[in-house]
Amino acid sequence: MHLAVAAHPTAEWTGQQLREAFPWDTAPRFLLRDRDRMFGQEFVQQVQAMGIEQVLSTPRSPCQRAYVERLIGTIRRECLDHLVVFNESSLRRHLQSFADYHHGSCTHLSLKKDTPEPRPIQPPSVGQIIAIREVGGLHHRYERQAA
Repeated sequence: MHLAVAAHPTAEWTGQQLREAFPWDTAPRFLLRDRDRMFGQEFVQQVQAMGIEQVLSTPRSPCQRAYVERLIGTIRRECLDHLVVFNESSLRRHLQSFADYHHGSCTHLSLKKDTPEPRPIQPPSVGQIIAIREVGGLHHRYERQAA
């Protein structure tokens, strides 16, 4: 997952984020996007140069972007609704903290209740269960700690 924050994203900025998200010929085959102004001509040229085929969603149809809408909703409900964001660097820090939590501690049913970054199974013999605060205390990860 690639995260970036800008108060007023431009087509040039968005194109740079695309290059950073998919370096070294790792670009996806398709890009489903809406018709936002931040996807201007410079962005379209960058997408074409990377060999990505654009698919534009129908206006006012969030169901066509279900995965990204769900991710945005998760970030909002589980992180941003519970925080006070003071400035751009504060937002960037909170989002990075949530991304680290989401990849390292949050279990996913599609991964058979494992995390995107696999964790070792800790048998009871390892020790007591302790809570580790994450995302500024909004969430916790539980691990066993030797006595």
